[in-house]
Amino acid sequence: MTPVNRRKLVRLVMRTLVLSTSLLLTMSARAQARDHLTDAETDLVRYWQELDKRTEVFIKAADRRFAIINGAVQPAIKKAQKDEPEWGDVPKGTRAQLLGDVAGILDEAINNIDNAATHNPKNPLVTRALRKLNNAANGYVQQLNSLKTKTTDADEIAAIERINDEAKEIMEASGHLPTGAVEEEQPDQKGKKKKPNQ
Repeated sequence: MTPVNRRKLVRLVMRTLVLSTSLLLTMSARAQARDHLTDAETDLVRYWQELDKRTEVFIKAADRRFAIINGAVQPAIKKAQKDEPEWGDVPKGTRAQLLGDVAGILDEAINNIDNAATHNPKNPLVTRALRKLNNAANGYVQQLNSLKTKTTDADEIAAIERINDEAKEIMEASGHLPTGAVEEEQPDQKGKKKKPNQ
């Protein structure tokens, strides 16, 4: 092999190696999943063991993202208990990432309700949580209809479709709920609200 051919071969191998490395790094970055909840929001989900309260955390987390997307002021969140964890910093990300977060949040909320219903189908918290999630999902669909007409970004459109799919699932499930008032928490003997089990 002549020195000229050897240099050409080395250059070709180096270019191939650089291209392969950059391709692998790009694929690795895309493969890393983004958490749909912040660490503080995850702490709140763990803190609230009652299904309806946990569902409220999911709804507030989604509301925070829609506020960012819509350029609105963050919704005021009051602590229900003194030892309740803080909500932490507002979530960060692109519109597509925030919309993807909302889809993940709705999916996790659905899974929580499904899991509780599987373990105890007569649990009144299942009905209460599903009604709350349905009300929120209806509001999200209205916001999505407006957002969908304003975007051409493929990732945003895909995330909007995922949210719509999750919302449809929620609305279909809530269509099977009995009609009537939402069940209220029953106070115990001392006048404090009970903490029902999941």
